[in-house]
Amino acid sequence: MHDLVAITALGGTDPHVDTVGGVTCTEVPGVALASVAARMGQEDNTATSLAKLIDAPTPDIGRWAGTTISAFWASPDQWMIEAPFDTHEALAEQVKTAMGDAASVTEQTDGWTRFDLNGDHIPAVLELLCQLDLRKLDPGSAARCSIHHIGCFVLCRTPESFSFYGPRSSAGSLHHALLTAMRSAL
Repeated sequence: MHDLVAITALGGTDPHVDTVGGVTCTEVPGVALASVAARMGQEDNTATSLAKLIDAPTPDIGRWAGTTISAFWASPDQWMIEAPFDTHEALAEQVKTAMGDAASVTEQTDGWTRFDLNGDHIPAVLELLCQLDLRKLDPGSAARCSIHHIGCFVLCRTPESFSFYGPRSSAGSLHHALLTAMRSAL
């Protein structure tokens, strides 16, 4: 029998946490993800089903919304769905059941990694990381951008809390970019 041990995207058994100048960067491995893409002619049905699933209005362009299960806008008629992994390991199946034949659903959990930045001086860090218009990032914002040549999603949860999703295969590079910006800005 094999004794397999789960590891985070950065290769540890516990999430990596770094603090620089009052901003903390935390690796967040406990997230289940699925993507939803409305099928042609089923855009309204998909949006209605998604709103019921997340118990909130379907996120519009550049937004995220939801309760335990939340969604963020990825592109026209496409969303990423997130939920705690411990209680939603089969998230893609749950989303597929909720969407029926109106949308295509794809498991994304192991394809992405998430880092959260928490603290008072996050805008100073973001100015060095990406070309987002910080004046437009308010709680509920979701944006796609390039960080260190990596395609990422950035979610503004509160003015002091941001989440960054990047490809799991680039976790080390994204973490390095976040830390470098933190050390430079703070």
